[in-house]
Amino acid sequence: MLKTIDSMCEYFNRISLACHHGIRSTYGFNFSLLVGFTAAVAAASQIPFAIPFRFFRHGERVTSSLSTFISNEYPIAFQGVLNNIEAAGVTPGLVIASPSRRDPDYFYTWTRDSALTLLMLIDELLAGNTSFHSKIEDYVSAQAGLQIVSSPSGELSDGSGLGEPKFNADGSAFTGFWGRPQRDGPALRASALISYSRWLIANNAITDVTTRIWPIISNDLSYVGEYWNQTTFNIWEEVDGSSFFTAVVQYRALVEGQWLAEEIGKPCRSCDQNVRIGRDASTLLASIHTFDPAAGCDGATFQPCSPKALSNHKAVTDSFRQAYSINSGIREGSAVAVGRYLTTLAAAEQLYDALYQWDKLGSLEVTDTSVHFFRDFWPSLATGTYNASSSTYAKLTSAIFKYADEFVSTVQKYTPPGGSMAEQFSRNDGMPLSASNLTWSYASFLTAIARRKGQVPAPWGSGSVNKIPFKCKASSTKGKYIPPTNVTRPCPIPTAGLVAVTFNVRKVTVVGETVWVIGSIPQLGRWDLGQAKELSASRYVDDDPLWFGTVQDFTAEEKIEYKYIKTRMNGTVVWEKGGNRKWTIPGACQTHVLRDDIWRRSET
Repeated sequence: MLKTIDSMCEYFNRISLACHHGIRSTYGFNFSLLVGFTAAVAAASQIPFAIPFRFFRHGERVTSSLSTFISNEYPIAFQGVLNNIEAAGVTPGLVIASPSRRDPDYFYTWTRDSALTLLMLIDELLAGNTSFHSKIEDYVSAQAGLQIVSSPSGELSDGSGLGEPKFNADGSAFTGFWGRPQRDGPALRASALISYSRWLIANNAITDVTTRIWPIISNDLSYVGEYWNQTTFNIWEEVDGSSFFTAVVQYRALVEGQWLAEEIGKPCRSCDQNVRIGRDASTLLASIHTFDPAAGCDGATFQPCSPKALSNHKAVTDSFRQAYSINSGIREGSAVAVGRYLTTLAAAEQLYDALYQWDKLGSLEVTDTSVHFFRDFWPSLATGTYNASSSTYAKLTSAIFKYADEFVSTVQKYTPPGGSMAEQFSRNDGMPLSASNLTWSYASFLTAIARRKGQVPAPWGSGSVNKIPFKCKASSTKGKYIPPTNVTRPCPIPTAGLVAVTFNVRKVTVVGETVWVIGSIPQLGRWDLGQAKELSASRYVDDDPLWFGTVQDFTAEEKIEYKYIKTRMNGTVVWEKGGNRKWTIPGACQTHVLRDDIWRRSET
């Protein structure tokens, strides 16, 4: 059964026109338009919870240097995400933006950044990787707690508190000055939890969705329905006004919310709603976060391969050629730095998404709107449709895959040797700036590389909501907000009782020294120095001398003893002081846990 969400106007046609005429700013576009969306949601049978993926044949054209960077950076990025989920002093389930505590202090949890990070982990779950299931369940519990926190933005009783952008690492309210409200967070959190709900439903855990997950989602959808037509601080937290990115993710959340409500037999009054598209700099991010692998090149939902999204891609990336000194002299059609690690990676990810869509469709269309994008790779190219069997299709897709890889290579160029990714890099010399080890930067790298492999998220039903009506109207629905309860983690899937443990220890060392973990069980070497587990210093910095490593296949509820040792270049072994550390591995609901220790320098 199809349902109507309401009216959608010709905003994307305005974008197309703006792209065609080269309207640009430092971050991309600056438009403002009040619009709504017509939306209808496909029946559950039309939206599978996951779809197969494959490697693009274009991947054969990668250089060995980039391939090495990707293979080396991938585990670093994953560990970077996990470290910021499992950081000491952080409530389980909350994701800090960065371990940086000064210049700038990003040791907080943002609703938006956390949801985007969890979407990445949930995509892994949908692809069959259950290693992070306990982290996702922790997130569910933590977000239920955040929804009831009174903050400077307001409270849950009228929904206003859901627009609070960030909280302290212990889940309490941040009361300092900040750009608030930010209305993208509830929509993104709803989408993350809806994506998780797909997996639960497919694994016969629909009761968990109706009793534990839906109350959280329902509050967020109510917020979107009631507040979509009000101003918001944008994704960069700089401007209070209309936000293209916010409206796009709100739109997707309402579409998915209507589907889930029908699937579990719940009402969703807020889903029958208008949504506004407005001014924002993050149009590349908007395209990749509305990517639907089951969709065609649809401009109404800003699909990555649509003429409007491609024209936008060119305008946004071209705007950085002059704005950033490090891009000086780089011609159009060659990748540039796009301000931040995450936005440069988004430029790559959109192109990988487009390649996936063209391969799925079996053709590529060049229109008057997108022809300028394609002519960067073939200056005399004519408009028209080029089938996958044609030499033109092969030449264009090969060039575009190479172009996408160049954006990843740009990130490689400005990534320090240890693999850490900050928030930004300098426009003058490419040096990392602002917060170090930014969770969103790492998550952006992981999703871009997943799309490069052809690993894509579940469809969200965009094909049923791509009709643009003649008239716009602005309205909102008064939300209903209920504090979520009963969110204690069950154990929705059986496990073999095996647990992975990440050992973190802070120990100041010098060049040539290495830290290890050793212990009483086979996984830790049975106190045999030759079988101790070496830890990594890839995240080591002067103000956080972290050594870390993950050891697999511990048995749940097993009692263990362990210690840390240090080896010097001459082979000398130094044991930390004190008796053996004693610990019981958590129960079978846990699949990955953290030990966060400090090297003991005295007897305890």
